[in-house]
Amino acid sequence: MIAVAQPFIGDEERAAVDRVLRSGMVAQGPEVAAFEQEFGELVAGRDCVAVSSGTTALHLGMLAAGVGPGDEVIVPSFTFAASGNSVRLCGAEPVFVDIDPATFCVDPAAVEAAITPRTAAVMPVHLYGHPAAMTELAAIADRHGLAVVEDAAQAHGAKLAGRPVGSWGTVAAFSFYPTKNMTTGEGGMIVTGDEDITRRARLLRNQGMQERYRNELVGFNGRMTDIAAAIGRVQLGRLAGWTAARRANAASLDAGLCAVTRPPVAEGAEHVYHQYTVRCTDRDRLQQRLAERGIGSAVYYPVPTHRLPSFDLELDLPETDRAAREVLSLPVHPALSAEDVETIVAAVNEG
Repeated sequence: MIAVAQPFIGDEERAAVDRVLRSGMVAQGPEVAAFEQEFGELVAGRDCVAVSSGTTALHLGMLAAGVGPGDEVIVPSFTFAASGNSVRLCGAEPVFVDIDPATFCVDPAAVEAAITPRTAAVMPVHLYGHPAAMTELAAIADRHGLAVVEDAAQAHGAKLAGRPVGSWGTVAAFSFYPTKNMTTGEGGMIVTGDEDITRRARLLRNQGMQERYRNELVGFNGRMTDIAAAIGRVQLGRLAGWTAARRANAASLDAGLCAVTRPPVAEGAEHVYHQYTVRCTDRDRLQQRLAERGIGSAVYYPVPTHRLPSFDLELDLPETDRAAREVLSLPVHPALSAEDVETIVAAVNEG
């Protein structure tokens, strides 16, 4: 079976975990601090706060940026539910808008049309590893005095106009779930260029305290373990090579596929291909054919967030609904061989 995603945990990661276990300090400690510093190099030197998951990063990052009850946050509906969930967890209301059909990322025109006096922030999602239209979105946010919360859960190392995702917004969130381009087993990272947000985020992740038993506010237990951070440090060192392999696999798929709509890349964007997502008119038939030939695939996402039972909203978002009907993600991960890629291309093109 050619898997649609394949996390890699090797001997270096195992050795790093053993090192932490031998140290006797397995909760938030020196490995977390080192991981935060090293990850900062990926996001133009911004402050990094390691937490327990990507959702935690979104939630606590927004709280630290001042998003709360009575606020609205503009969010694309075509994304994983965590984007909208994190807004609700802050006591704010997600306002779901449509996407750019080419990039699958939020449409800047839809964002501007959705702004109200209650709008506090906009959350661009760098979906599938493709940067959102940050130049336009940053300009809209500046005009209206809004915070920008980057959901960079799938976009480690992606760039737009030479600038890394995670360095554009007021605050950003990355995920290290096992299927992401790099993993800590489970974990997330809050990224910001604002010292006050950094301090509040560090308080919020640790029961509201910087010094033990001197709790300054009501916080959460959102800490990352040193075990997770040690894995993340190894994975971070491999990220550039893995990204190059993903891009090479994507280029081979681009060159060979002719029976589906291949994912375009916007001008100035550097895609990291967390997913290689095509469009097809008969997705179920294609997915079944791939499965019969031992090729994994997946639909991200078959139900737009606004249509989930947890939100259940009647909205007219035609490009979101069309994408939910048509998208299919094919294997693109670094473990693919050239023969695997040829097998995928041949199977897709049969139709």
